[in-house]
Amino acid sequence: MTLFVEFHLIQNFAPSNLNRDDTGAPKDALFGGYRRARVSSQCFKRAIRLAAQAHELVAPEHCGVRTKKLLGLLLERLEHRDPQEARRRIETALGAAGLKLKDDGKTEYLLFLGEGEIAGFAALIEQHWDELAAAQAGGEKKGKKEARASAPAELVKKAKALLDGGKAVDVALFGRMLADLPEVNQDAACQVAHAISTHRVEREFDYFTAVDDEGAPEETGAGMIGQVEFNSATFYRYAVVDAHKLLSNLQGDRELTLAALEAFTQAKVRAIPAGKQNSFAAHNLPAFVGVCLRHANPLNLANAFEKPISPGHDQALSSLSVAELAGHEEKLAGVYADGSDRWAYLDLSGAWPVGKGEAQANLGALARWVRERVAAELEG
Repeated sequence: MTLFVEFHLIQNFAPSNLNRDDTGAPKDALFGGYRRARVSSQCFKRAIRLAAQAHELVAPEHCGVRTKKLLGLLLERLEHRDPQEARRRIETALGAAGLKLKDDGKTEYLLFLGEGEIAGFAALIEQHWDELAAAQAGGEKKGKKEARASAPAELVKKAKALLDGGKAVDVALFGRMLADLPEVNQDAACQVAHAISTHRVEREFDYFTAVDDEGAPEETGAGMIGQVEFNSATFYRYAVVDAHKLLSNLQGDRELTLAALEAFTQAKVRAIPAGKQNSFAAHNLPAFVGVCLRHANPLNLANAFEKPISPGHDQALSSLSVAELAGHEEKLAGVYADGSDRWAYLDLSGAWPVGKGEAQANLGALARWVRERVAAELEG
């Protein structure tokens, strides 16, 4: 049976510019015929990864690294070796796996690798130090195909086998694609929607001036003049994790899968993008966090806000949004949901219907609920 772990958040941000477009303006989108504030899924995915690291929610050996600087990471692990000799062997070992270093020492594109994969390459180089030296005969720089051909077949097999995701939780959740190594791609177990405001939004402009502290008395005016765009919005955030796909991506490790879901629950809620925070300090956590275990198919509830919420004089936008979310879910669930679906939630708005799921006292309790319920489902 399928099992989807859904996350539904209502989060109001004070004036901010969390996620900018190419002009420096807050990202937005048309939805339901109205302009909405938007924060991209890529922005929140990074914020989730950073939150997991900051709060030490995932053990370092189960974390991933997105970088072009794989050479430097491997040189650190081989610091007892001569750097020039180590670099040549690293290049050969990576070439055996189908990866190439450019002249500046960086990989051709960003790699998303698990800590276990990086450690595995370092161990492979140590173990096959002499064989890698022999494969460098001639000293000329080789392309990827030539590098694979020059390395012993057994070493090529071992090098390619290292690219298995390394049981990295973030790689397993968000997936990766290596264009010329499709066999090591990993389909994401987690899908994250772009966050959109539940109401229409207009951009605003902050005109600012800066004074030169060392300005002479006769110097008038500002040392600098500028403007920055911003907005304030109540967002609907949605993500869904395929529990069985996550288990598969983590190589069948059930305990790690449960730990990953518990960590993701906390990181998803605590994740706040870093854009322009020194100027706005919009550290506003969600008013509502709902988790639903779905069994038929995922249900994104964004259409609850196809008609934008209108501000009321006696109710907060976040409270109105939570109430609209609950009503829309009831309609959809009656037609599309499975009778075994289960909700748990944190609600600071007071607008979520009492009895619609299990209320949790705090974020830690909600994360434990996710772990325990998914554990029971996977056992069943």
